[in-house]
Amino acid sequence: MTSGYIREFLLKMSATASVSLSPVGVRGMKVLDREKFLRNVEMPILKVKTINVNNAMRICKPYFLKLREFRPIRDLNEGEESPYKKYICLNPEKVMQWEDISESDRTSLEQLDVTKNHFAVTTTQLSYDNWDYESIFKAVLPEDEEGVSGFTQMGHIIHLNLKDHLLEYRTVIGQVLVDKVKTCRTVVNKCQTIDNTFRNFNMEVIGGDEDFCVTVKENQCTFEFDFSKVYWNSRLCKEHERILKYLKHNDVLFDIFCGVGPFAIPAARRGIKTYANDLNPESYKWLNHNAKKNKVNTKYFKSYNLDGKDFICIVFKEYLERLCNDVEKVEGNIRVTMNLPGLAVEFLKYFNGLLKDSASPEDFKQVIVVYIYCFVPHGDDMDEQAKKLVIEKIGHDITSNIHLVYNVRNVSPTKEMMRVTFQLTKEVLFGLNDVSEPPLKKLCVE
Repeated sequence: MTSGYIREFLLKMSATASVSLSPVGVRGMKVLDREKFLRNVEMPILKVKTINVNNAMRICKPYFLKLREFRPIRDLNEGEESPYKKYICLNPEKVMQWEDISESDRTSLEQLDVTKNHFAVTTTQLSYDNWDYESIFKAVLPEDEEGVSGFTQMGHIIHLNLKDHLLEYRTVIGQVLVDKVKTCRTVVNKCQTIDNTFRNFNMEVIGGDEDFCVTVKENQCTFEFDFSKVYWNSRLCKEHERILKYLKHNDVLFDIFCGVGPFAIPAARRGIKTYANDLNPESYKWLNHNAKKNKVNTKYFKSYNLDGKDFICIVFKEYLERLCNDVEKVEGNIRVTMNLPGLAVEFLKYFNGLLKDSASPEDFKQVIVVYIYCFVPHGDDMDEQAKKLVIEKIGHDITSNIHLVYNVRNVSPTKEMMRVTFQLTKEVLFGLNDVSEPPLKKLCVE
């Protein structure tokens, strides 16, 4: 057991008359009144000589009163003849008397001419500015119900999904976040689930400016978009990064539901030939904007504003036909991303027999890797549920061609977002009955 741990334990045990620093008298506030957060607290202090301030600070660091907009070292008016010109503010939740400071620290302080006689308790006023948003929410919101569990931030926008019992407090929540999160200018609350064609949702501004155009930096690219009209989830940043690491320089990427380009733009910028598609006209607009913003070479980037079915049955199909006819060549693999977890599996059927009437199986020699996302209920067999869903929707037993099932993130207590990685073989593309043959060559999903 370390000495630091022991000291912290003793601090917690010894403050016999500790004082709570939380805001008081604001429970149930529905309209933010900053003046009501004013309160006086009894604060312990240590008087120190100016020449000893730095050394005393090091000793007192575990006992500091740490609040927002609060200076723990202050000037002391003790008269011109006194060498004690500064005082250190201590945390009343840890220290309310000289003996609450550990014996070893008291000895060290005494060597700096700081003794029990230099310990005092004074009254200090705290205000709204001194507390962070978590402390304020804890003081304002109902004690017996779940509070604000978290939020996501895109540029200057904070996005919340408030539970019903918090809706009457939403204006307070929104304004507090604008006040306390330095990079925040707008707070929105989602008004419904994502169930429309374009995956965006109705939202209510509950704090700050009604400005939805944001700038986000991800994977060494800058993305700009109108958050109210397109889909973006900052929690998928790591997943975007994982897929991008799988892509090799000679690969070709088909991003069927590309949004504003979190897969497509970084890939094309790296010189990977990319075909990016999204049905939402706003996503398509911002996709092209971001391609220019990030100076993507048009040699490696083509964008489409099509339904996923049409993109598969026209753009993807024609590309594969050119491969089969040796008009097009790919030195690496073809990678297909299908990041529309609520609907993507419904588009798998369009791969079934896609080349049946337009090319010969003997001419098909290309490895195609598909990364498809889906939702499954939370449980012990989530991998199997995801596999079963993909096999059912594609219409072939592709069990031997499924190479990885990955749990991307927990969406809710009852729902998980999964990624299934599989090889799209000629048996599926040509609608062949025999799917028992091994893959054309070993697939490297990384």
